[in-house]
Amino acid sequence: MEKILELNNIEASYGGIQALKGISLHVDRGEIVTLIGSNGAGKSTTLKSISGQVPVKNGSILYKGKDITNIAAHKTAVLGISQVPEGRRIFPKLTVKENLLIGAFAVKEKKLIEERMEKAFRYFPRLKERMEQRGGTMSGGEQQMLAIGRAIMMQPEVLMLDEPSMGLAPIIVEQIFEIIKELNKEGMTILLVEQNAFQALQIANRGYVIQTGGIVLEGKGKELITNKQVQEAYLA
Repeated sequence: MEKILELNNIEASYGGIQALKGISLHVDRGEIVTLIGSNGAGKSTTLKSISGQVPVKNGSILYKGKDITNIAAHKTAVLGISQVPEGRRIFPKLTVKENLLIGAFAVKEKKLIEERMEKAFRYFPRLKERMEQRGGTMSGGEQQMLAIGRAIMMQPEVLMLDEPSMGLAPIIVEQIFEIIKELNKEGMTILLVEQNAFQALQIANRGYVIQTGGIVLEGKGKELITNKQVQEAYLA
């Protein structure tokens, strides 16, 4: 399998605290890989270090074999890595359509933008119904759909999702996870940070467990579900 994304001994600080203490992991093309761990373990910082939002002090990040360590966030998106941030971070005063257009900031062809918007609407028909509605007036589930829709407007090869189920009703969580699986089936590689460890490991090819800035366990998703250490810490 081709390693599309590879982190080698990454160290990074966040808010004056060393958040990552030598993280090494890889994601193969076409996989769903999940990172699980408690709050403050370093999951979100790992994603932010990949996307260029948190500076890497030591180590390297490779994307398709090319070193992208500390590359600017907008350049990471252009290369083919999109991130859906924790808390969604949509633009509340802009309409659904305007939010989606921001996601395609580097796409110049109008026809291509329209095609990608239609693709986002295929995944999330509700967004089409609410095209002219301001993002901030939508429900949490709809905002999450918009955040994912915005991220796929760049047609990324790697989609990174940070806590997509946070604060959502169970029925909406099921829908979001079905969409993640569908995106993956259509060829998108997924790196997923998720508090709902059971749900994440069920759909993941592989998983990594992060504790206090380091990887303490890795394995196939289904294997980690049956691991006693994982069950006691994250599935109880």
